[in-house]
Amino acid sequence: QVHLVESGGGLVQAGGSLRLSCAAPGRTFSTYAMGWFRQAPGKERAFLAAIIWSGGSTYYADSVKGRFTISKDSAKNTVYLQMNSLKPEDTAVYYCAALKQGSGSHYYAWNYDYWGQGTQVTVSS
Repeated sequence: QVHLVESGGGLVQAGGSLRLSCAAPGRTFSTYAMGWFRQAPGKERAFLAAIIWSGGSTYYADSVKGRFTISKDSAKNTVYLQMNSLKPEDTAVYYCAALKQGSGSHYYAWNYDYWGQGTQVTVSS
């Protein structure tokens, strides 16, 4: 079992920035891909970004490409999502997730093995 702990959500004005963090105390992600998703009320959970831990390759949804950046700190076993130029439509609960390599595409939530509890991001206009 992998326990993912997210932090960094909050309230921000449109155009502002937030950085989300996701850590797994005592675990390493060397054989995982790490993803960020979000879910707005009444909508399905949507893929935002993923990073392959061992090689560092990154992938983004078109909706956030150029505004959001996923990164990792191997020493801290932590993955980040830097969010810039935030818009009211970015308001959602944000989740990080861990996908064992070889378990399927990182674009699909149902492939992920472990999830964090979610952190609320609210962007005011």
